[in-house]
Amino acid sequence: MSTRFRGVVLTLLFLAMLINYMDRAALSIAMPFISKTFSLSPSEKGIVFSSFFVGYALFNVIGGYLSDRIGPKRVFTWAMLCWSGCCALTAAASGFVSLLMFRTAFGMGEGPISATANRTVANWFPTGERARAVGLNQAGGPLGGALAGPVVGFMAIQFGWRLAFVVVGCLGMLWVLAWVRLATDHPLQNARVSSEEAALIGPETATGVAGRAQAAIEASSGTARTVFRNPAVYVMAFSLFCCSYNQFFFLTWFPTYLVEQKHLSLAEMSVVSSFPWLAGALGYVLGGLAIDAIYRLTGKVLLSRKVVLVVCLALGGACVALTGQIESARGAVSVMSIGVGFVMLTSTAYWALIQTIAPRDAVGGASGLMHGLGNISGIVAPTLTGFVIQSTRSYSMAFTIAGALALLGAVAVAFLIRDPAPRWRSGGERAGWALASKRRP
Repeated sequence: MSTRFRGVVLTLLFLAMLINYMDRAALSIAMPFISKTFSLSPSEKGIVFSSFFVGYALFNVIGGYLSDRIGPKRVFTWAMLCWSGCCALTAAASGFVSLLMFRTAFGMGEGPISATANRTVANWFPTGERARAVGLNQAGGPLGGALAGPVVGFMAIQFGWRLAFVVVGCLGMLWVLAWVRLATDHPLQNARVSSEEAALIGPETATGVAGRAQAAIEASSGTARTVFRNPAVYVMAFSLFCCSYNQFFFLTWFPTYLVEQKHLSLAEMSVVSSFPWLAGALGYVLGGLAIDAIYRLTGKVLLSRKVVLVVCLALGGACVALTGQIESARGAVSVMSIGVGFVMLTSTAYWALIQTIAPRDAVGGASGLMHGLGNISGIVAPTLTGFVIQSTRSYSMAFTIAGALALLGAVAVAFLIRDPAPRWRSGGERAGWALASKRRP
């Protein structure tokens, strides 16, 4: 019997994130085609991009909470079915209003994915492996974004943009079949997991799944109240807002920028736009490896996450801001690729950090709250960028705003989140995250 079945679970999480970003990035790649079909203005395109995040941010929180209450397997199953169906239905759009409706519903389906995946990693991996597991899981996202460029672009050029959405939407349906057959909420629920692997994952596994599930339900309301009351989660969420603003600015507007500002053809854009995504995938993997390496050297869990987050977010923001000042298309793509790599390297640290400072039975809810508040940037970034471009007739200010926010997010974590050596107590007793102003190491 395998002693590494958690690797199978991680592979499924990786593929889910790949499909997630491929579906999500499809609209950005297809937007030049869709805009031509429906004659959309820059501000209308920005609103369509943002509509996804209205549903997405709300269901970040709801999905994370449900993953604690009913388990990540069921949440993931229904989320994948929902967003894949809505992605395919985008092909039926008839104009601006219907695009808004389908895109909002699509965002609701995708909302639970990151918090639910983080809860799954917390259930299935020991502490020393979690950052790497998070990094590998999240690396599927930018790889999916990289695939979206050539795949969706080719299909849109050859067969029309509507068929492209149907094809990528069907991928999620296939993933669900494998997930339902192979995955479980906890290792002890899975007959493929050996007793040796269960013991390695964590001694708490030995107490039994049924007992842990009941304890989670009994404690969930208390831990949820603790998470919502603690000011440090809002500092983390603000920093994630700044980080995600850069990701969503890139995700939604960069392909259009390459066509409109750098005058690349649609075919060239479809290929070139994948380069920053590939750098982002490398960033996610390196982020997890760097965090675990620093942890092994120092023995300090929070420090290992914080150093990677602060340094890489600041460097990523500087590269994004610089991109708007570069004249050549090759230079802009190169610097943006480096910036996206640093920003996505940072993302691994957020998920690893939330696992460190939240109680195990509230990782999903804590992840969802941070992710939901942070992803309000998905509403702000595309719309604000559209209006900035329309008013200034240039992209340079939009790049500067994104880069400045990344620096601000790095400063917030550097000076406001300190190491309180938190001890979460049973029954949801208030403890946990500390701000610099409240407790000093």
